[in-house]
Amino acid sequence: MKNRTSGTFIMVQGTSLLKAAALLFLFLLLIFSISGLLTSLKPQYRPISSSVNEAAAHVNGELLYQLIGWENHHFLKVENNWATAPKMTSLVFKLASNINLNDPRSLLGRELPGFFQFDGKIVVAGEGANYTNMPIESAPPIEIMKAEREAALQNLDGIENPSGEKTPAAPGQTTGKHKVVYIYFTHNRESYIPYLKDVNNPDNAYHSQLNVTKVGEQLKTSLEDRGIGTFVDKTDVQANLNKKGLNYAQSYQESRSVVQTAMASNRDLHYLIDIHRDSQRRGVTTIDIKGKSYAKLDFVIGGKNPNYEKNLKLAKDLHELLQKKYKGLSRGVLLKKGTGSNGVYNQNLSESAILIEFGGVDNTFEELNRSADALADVFSEYYWQAEKVNKDVDQSSSKQ
Repeated sequence: MKNRTSGTFIMVQGTSLLKAAALLFLFLLLIFSISGLLTSLKPQYRPISSSVNEAAAHVNGELLYQLIGWENHHFLKVENNWATAPKMTSLVFKLASNINLNDPRSLLGRELPGFFQFDGKIVVAGEGANYTNMPIESAPPIEIMKAEREAALQNLDGIENPSGEKTPAAPGQTTGKHKVVYIYFTHNRESYIPYLKDVNNPDNAYHSQLNVTKVGEQLKTSLEDRGIGTFVDKTDVQANLNKKGLNYAQSYQESRSVVQTAMASNRDLHYLIDIHRDSQRRGVTTIDIKGKSYAKLDFVIGGKNPNYEKNLKLAKDLHELLQKKYKGLSRGVLLKKGTGSNGVYNQNLSESAILIEFGGVDNTFEELNRSADALADVFSEYYWQAEKVNKDVDQSSSKQ
């Protein structure tokens, strides 16, 4: 009789959990839907990502526990302290449903198809950034990935000319022969629609010759104009995947070996920058600054590596510098570690590793080059200040 009673209680408890989960799912879905609706209206009515995140963050395990209590009053007899709530219930429910009671937002990720694209935390929100316009990575169709069907190029006049103002390094500010910045491209064939004939679908915006590697070349030129030795690695990661029979999801695995080889041959490489291109459209990825059009930047940090806090600090510092000198150019800093994301992005190889989305599929190289110059401008400011601090610390230590 006792076993039957226990079994009945467990069944009731499970039913209560499911009902509460359903209520919470509907609540979060309502928040997400309203956010999307407002985003489609005038910009001034858009909810910023921080406000959406703040609202969702308050939907914690305690609230879910209260919802369960509405369905099963036995739970309300427990002291009004979340710390006393039965942890076994949370553990069993998580194992059974892959939903974390302490992060009810995980409900959305399990129930909405494609929601994993938004499975990240916006640590710093740039102007207009919210959870409905986060960076999107779209894998190319198999025939595009293998370059079996590659678009013809167009609008090539003038793309070789840099379009930013040069700011030479101050006298004596140079790394000399030392290359301290390493630029590479995990998705090296990500390209831009204005240069691909008859291409309108972002999923098809890939090219083996004209792609994000050109952005890296401009960033290198601009950094070296400011005295910072830079190496650009244009290894065709996609070609390596094709040769080895690997799929697109294994891109970071392949680029990792490329980065490790470079670091082993040059111990001076400290700053790792992986350049990508967002699949979002022009309205999200473009901004006018003082009458000139720029491709927006978005910093992505993987939360599944031991260096993530230091990498995150670097991204936040660069974002703040951009806000001061090129307000609105940075879309913000995104931390990704959830299901459907890599979560590491090779950033465990250095304490100064970042991934940057340069513009979107509709941006031009004129806009991209301006943004590369702007990034080099603030990066050099950050770098030389950091060098000064390190030098002062070394001198102070030597005196002691």
